[in-house]
Amino acid sequence: MDTKDNENLGSKDGIRRLGIMGGTFDPIHYGHLVTAEVARHKYNLEKVIFVTAGNPPHKKDKYVTDAIHRHYMTVLATITNRYFQASSVEINRKGCTHTIDTIKYFRKLYGNKYKLYFITGADAVMEILAWKDAEELVKLCDFIAATRPGYHISAINDAIENIRDNYGKVHFVEVPSLAISSTDIRNRVRTGQPIKYLLPESVESYIRKFDLYTEK
Repeated sequence: MDTKDNENLGSKDGIRRLGIMGGTFDPIHYGHLVTAEVARHKYNLEKVIFVTAGNPPHKKDKYVTDAIHRHYMTVLATITNRYFQASSVEINRKGCTHTIDTIKYFRKLYGNKYKLYFITGADAVMEILAWKDAEELVKLCDFIAATRPGYHISAINDAIENIRDNYGKVHFVEVPSLAISSTDIRNRVRTGQPIKYLLPESVESYIRKFDLYTEK
């Protein structure tokens, strides 16, 4: 791990930093929000943009809630944090949505004034090189990989070192609430179990109002 990973980087270096957190958000929950806040604070990100996946290629064979519902839940979950912003760029894009297209979009939108950080789970880091246009992607942004307490980074060290040595930077943040999962929340709703305190109350109310996850 780089020594800089343990620093709360300030703005003294003149670099402006922007976080991008992509996800299906089906539904968004406190694990996502805490991860973004921890990353924002540790790497001095001016803001974190939550990008709701439109038509994720890795979930072609799985049922995914309508994108507009997922985006609205993300808006509700992030609206109370002035450093968070929800983007519909991927759900407005036709066809499969790929991270490289999203990063290119934000690079064009913000220019070279910002350094981009893509926030994802530690396990997903191992798959980065299999993503579309991976070599170009890792040159356009750094990656912040979120881990659970007690997670053994050594399990993915080979993949991380390969990316670091040949492509770009990967940083780590430890997030206590990563035990929460969207899959578990959907299962809880379907089986009539409580989901309170696993996600914002506004998102829970939205799920109840539109009767999401009850038969999926």
